[in-house]
Amino acid sequence: MQHHGAPTRLLDFSWSPFVAAFFALEHASADAAVWAVFPPGLNTRPNRTLRPSQTITGDEIGPWVEGAYEKHFLPNELRMAVIGEPHNMNQRLLAQGGTFVMPGVLHEPIEAIVPSDSVVKFVLAADQMRDAAMTELYAMNINNATLFPGLDGLARSLAYELEHHWAFNPKTLEVRPGYNLD
Repeated sequence: MQHHGAPTRLLDFSWSPFVAAFFALEHASADAAVWAVFPPGLNTRPNRTLRPSQTITGDEIGPWVEGAYEKHFLPNELRMAVIGEPHNMNQRLLAQGGTFVMPGVLHEPIEAIVPSDSVVKFVLAADQMRDAAMTELYAMNINNATLFPGLDGLARSLAYELEHHWAFNPKTLEVRPGYNLD
């Protein structure tokens, strides 16, 4: 929903550090960041992603438990977070290796409400690495066309490729390794 401008309590995460780097660097003009979380350390309360073959115990607080959202999340007072995927995955979530973190409070950043050893921020110096990293990510087939299946993703990918040439750097006109323009 955030990609479409809708407000949401959910924080988007990816199980892939490469997908996270793509999203962090894609439009970066200054330093960007990738946040990593350690799911078991998010809070001390028992919670888990529910699978169809599992049962729910009474002490679980995940939003998949009937009434838990209203009891634990809606009051905006419980300083904790849970991680999990929706019951129905769409093409984008599958392509992006997506998951969500849902904080119990909205007025504090996630790093302030979970144990300090459960979240790490990696700063990516966009001015030093963006162009090279985006080239490598495209070479790994991590781009808008693969992360946003359909015409929308293809169009986004083409927009980037119109500003990027595989054989040379359009900013410096320097020929890239492996290409001969003669």
